[in-house]
Amino acid sequence: MILVSKPGLLASVQDLGRHGHRQLGICPGGALDVLALTLANRLVGNPDGAAGLELTMGGCELRFEADTRIALTGDDFSAMLDGVPLWPCWSVPVAAGQTLKLTGANASGRKKAGLRSWLAVAGGIDVPPILGSRSTDLKASFGGHEGRALRKGDRLALGTSRLDAAQRTRRPFGLREPDWGREEDDGAIALRVLPGPEFEQFTLAARDLLWGEHWRITPQSNRMGSRLAGAELKRKRGGDMLSSGVIPGTIQVPPSGLPIILMGDAQTTGGYPRIGVVIRADLWKLAQAPLNGKLRLVQVDMAQALAAWAGQQRYLSQVAQGLAAAGWPGAA
Repeated sequence: MILVSKPGLLASVQDLGRHGHRQLGICPGGALDVLALTLANRLVGNPDGAAGLELTMGGCELRFEADTRIALTGDDFSAMLDGVPLWPCWSVPVAAGQTLKLTGANASGRKKAGLRSWLAVAGGIDVPPILGSRSTDLKASFGGHEGRALRKGDRLALGTSRLDAAQRTRRPFGLREPDWGREEDDGAIALRVLPGPEFEQFTLAARDLLWGEHWRITPQSNRMGSRLAGAELKRKRGGDMLSSGVIPGTIQVPPSGLPIILMGDAQTTGGYPRIGVVIRADLWKLAQAPLNGKLRLVQVDMAQALAAWAGQQRYLSQVAQGLAAAGWPGAA
């Protein structure tokens, strides 16, 4: 069991998402950074789809009531396990009675603190699956732990670990974090974007601004979408649109002219023009980008988007091969 002593700003149970139900208006949800949760699960010997915890802006405290093994990915928020630093992408044994604390500070050496961390525990968080997923749908109030964000005093059960006693107590070891997507020299995080279905409805000036502006992520952002501040993007003609399908990464432009990049908990349809879509391989960067952080949108074509995704999958394959060579349970 895990006792939630302090949940922080927002903590919830998440896995890789609830897929195949968009026709019912049910969003996929799940961890906003699939790459981070996948790496954390592999480091503790879990299947990729095991449920972990998504922690927002630190400030949380968790007490482990059984011997286990944990891994933290994303930002570290000065994570300490009984006062000993816990670095991102490290697999660490935990004894019953130990406490993990994440403050709001950043200690990983990055130029700017991120927004979220993902914690995997050997065996995964054992909550009932609903529609094939243990993820929490915070809008619809189902899934995860009682369909809500975690609160002080919550206790979370753990599933059966694939680690044997020797593996569970093995000395800490770690992986090199992916170095894609770090801030560039101009202080912005670059997101690669495909032009959207309504791209041509915008003026030439607006299209140039989309690629040339430094966009700022506003504090009004959440798991549904990242609201951006910057230049106003104008359409050639106004008027309403019929609602159409949207997916995580879709960049909608409401009447204000300020873009919104949809995230995992976004609606499944929308009526705002879709000027672009962030490629799947870069959605994790947006999930970790800090509030008030700067973004730069970079136009790519489909071939480049597919190549980026293939590169990410190669990295995950290399991780799996390395862990298997070290006698660690493989992904499944």
